[in-house]
Amino acid sequence: MKIKKKIPLIDQHDKNGFWGGKFGGNYIPETLKKPIEDLEILFGKLRRDRKFIIDRDKYFKNWVGSPTRFIKLENLTKNLGGAQIWAKVVSDANGGAHKIYNATVHCLIAKKAGKKFIVGDTGAGYAGKMLSMAAKKFGLRCKIFMGAKDIKRQKPNCDAMKKNGAEIVPVYSGSQTLVDAVSECMRYWVSNCDTTHMCVGSTVGPNIFVKICGWSTAQISKELKLQLKEKFKKIPKKIKLINCVGGGSSAYGFWSEFIDYKKSQIELIGVEAGGPKKSKLHAAPLSKGASLGILHGAASYVCQTKEGQINETESISAGLDYPGVSPMHCFLKDSKRARYTFASDEEALSAYQLVTKYEKLNPSLEPCHAFAEAIKIAPRLSKNSIIIVNSCGDAKKDRDILKNRLKKT
Repeated sequence: MKIKKKIPLIDQHDKNGFWGGKFGGNYIPETLKKPIEDLEILFGKLRRDRKFIIDRDKYFKNWVGSPTRFIKLENLTKNLGGAQIWAKVVSDANGGAHKIYNATVHCLIAKKAGKKFIVGDTGAGYAGKMLSMAAKKFGLRCKIFMGAKDIKRQKPNCDAMKKNGAEIVPVYSGSQTLVDAVSECMRYWVSNCDTTHMCVGSTVGPNIFVKICGWSTAQISKELKLQLKEKFKKIPKKIKLINCVGGGSSAYGFWSEFIDYKKSQIELIGVEAGGPKKSKLHAAPLSKGASLGILHGAASYVCQTKEGQINETESISAGLDYPGVSPMHCFLKDSKRARYTFASDEEALSAYQLVTKYEKLNPSLEPCHAFAEAIKIAPRLSKNSIIIVNSCGDAKKDRDILKNRLKKT
């Protein structure tokens, strides 16, 4: 498997929608073939439409708040020794996370398609919060499917969704987390696709949804590439781009512009949710040897039982608590362009404490998994090595979890 130069990874699939011949595809019911085909045709036109691009960029700049900051974490670097640690503070974006890019683009597409309703899934609540914000901005009625377990542990984002006028549909089936929310959202869209547009919250699902999300979040790496050139006059030689990986949207967006660079110059490191240290459950299909399976309309590495049933996952981070992963990340793993590892709940919590002790950042539990890896490897690297972590969400949504686990008052 080889990465094609100068071609966005979202377009490096075959005619059947597979990356590397086996990841992705369109495993959908007959009733969704026409809506999917219509969306493929529409998006194919819009992404090359000059007026649509101008509108997107206008909203990214004036509403989302692009570009987000790129800063050196001086105190953390000094404390750890070794490599320089930098952060792309994507949590500066309107709403506090990278999900706003995908939500904005989907609402723009929904308007172009003449749809009045939009539905989406959410785990950590950020995809739902951002979609509710964008729907309100563009005058769309919004419905969000969310696992009952996640509704309890992500109350701040649920309050925000309701404030924006969205209806939250609790999902009580299965593990009552993100995987079940995605399933219910897709079932709803099957019955309502004539009037409703669906926004998949990450780079997962049938091929077209992977592409739309990846195209939207690529804004992150476009900004970073320019910021690197502004800071260093050129792209430095020894960079490690570290990102948490659940579905994989923020990681793809963070890496997109750098995928065709040599690994010796820019290393891509994805960090999955290893779960509690004393539990056998996790959400790390790439780094813990999961096998190929079908989930939510696509083939990818999936946490599953010996019988091939989707396995339950466990993570302190609702946004990473998903048994599958983007087919593009599976392709990056098998092509050896990216390296994947995991951090435990405890390591993520420890990273949160260290980062907030030394820096004026408040990263959510998702990017804290990436910070955990940065903290682990930085002391072993030379001072001219550069580690950049995508701080893709803020911890406002995690306040109750952090208060409970860290015994904060």
